[in-house]
Amino acid sequence: QVQLVESGGGLVQPGGSLRLSCAASGSYVSMYTMGWYRQAPGKQRELVARMTSGGSTDYADSVKGRFTMSRDNAKKTVYLQMSSLKFEDTAVYYCKVDGFDYWGQGTQVTVSS
Repeated sequence: QVQLVESGGGLVQPGGSLRLSCAASGSYVSMYTMGWYRQAPGKQRELVARMTSGGSTDYADSVKGRFTMSRDNAKKTVYLQMSSLKFEDTAVYYCKVDGFDYWGQGTQVTVSS
């Protein structure tokens, strides 16, 4: 069973930045594609960013140029650096290991003035 613990969310003003972290059990971070997802109230969960085990990344159009995904294999952690945050980035953010249907508790990001 994969255990995922997201952290780093909070309240931030538009234009601000946050860095989210996701600590995973085992060796999933180094061996599998990892993804960051988000779910806003009343909306479906959507993929925000994805990183392969080889380090290739892919981003949703809505966050390209503003969000950067990275990982630290030694710490078994993936990160999502979010900059130039917008109201529409408000959501609960989750990480996930591709191919495994396990989710952490998520971390709330609220962009508000």
